[in-house]
Amino acid sequence: MFPEYRDLISRLKSEDGHFSRLFERHNELDHRIHNMETGVTPADTFTIESLKKEKLMLKDKIYVVLRKAHEAA
Repeated sequence: MFPEYRDLISRLKSEDGHFSRLFERHNELDHRIHNMETGVTPADTFTIESLKKEKLMLKDKIYVVLRKAHEAA
């Protein structure tokens, strides 16, 4: 996710608690969704779609933080 910001992501994960929580939650959802889609964890379509929407919302928030940090640098 956002390879152009790889170094900035690493820095923010260690320096910004809010960013770190957003990033970790996004990764957690990614794993849960993958497990549901591959049948490792049972889930219905509604649950998967709901988690995907939350993941997308988090990705948008992460991007906003990255843009602000990049512009401030």
